Amino acid sequence: MEPIIKVDNVSMCFNLSTEKHESLKEYLLAMVQGRLQYDEFYALRDVSLDIMPGDFYGLVGLNGSGKSTLLKTIAGVYKPSKGKVTVRGSIAPLIELGAGFDMELTARENIFLNGAVMGYSKEFIESKFNEIVEFSELQDFLDVPVRNFSSGMVARLAFSVATVVEPEILIVDEILSVGDIAFQAKSEAKMLSMIRGGTTVLYVSHSLESIKKLCDRVVWLEHGKVVEIGEAKEVCDRYAEYMKNK
Repeated sequence: MEPIIKVDNVSMCFNLSTEKHESLKEYLLAMVQGRLQYDEFYALRDVSLDIMPGDFYGLVGLNGSGKSTLLKTIAGVYKPSKGKVTVRGSIAPLIELGAGFDMELTARENIFLNGAVMGYSKEFIESKFNEIVEFSELQDFLDVPVRNFSSGMVARLAFSVATVVEPEILIVDEILSVGDIAFQAKSEAKMLSMIRGGTTVLYVSHSLESIKKLCDRVVWLEHGKVVEIGEAKEVCDRYAEYMKNK
């Protein structure tokens, strides 16, 4: 069986300006005159990873370790500076709260907008509309602009639209941590149901208990490099010990 996701020797480099520019005009002038100076920052370095269909992978590491960058590279948001990512399936990425939403539109309007961004037809969203609303528990807020939503309410709406159809690959980056406990449990149950249906999941969370509970395997990243890949409990325990002694 071939991997559904293959990350082959991937590096991701960003150019960070070493000078402060007070305005966009000043920045553009420096760029035109060739005076911009950069430092290279590697968010990922030579990362390789094979994920098989139906795997539930967790990613652990400190802030800035490269977890979100790796997810965005797999999702196609970033093109690797080096190496190659091969994905053999449809992806539903829940990486940033509100991505795909227009904050000036209502929840009702954003359900259709976000559905269109994910490739769903208007007719399909209409057929699934009640299911989306019921799962999100936002019946009383459908005609409220999303700008007035809490981060937890935005997470509910995003998760409900993304999982109305079971994608082949689901990417979840800390989005569940902003919801209330009841919705977190509901979302975890939904993800486990998707796993049983064959969905492959990549999951980032700072909660090691959640990672150990949900995931089969874990990738531990540090400064953009893979420290370890292995069974969830074993890697999480070693990571916790490392953090305790840090």
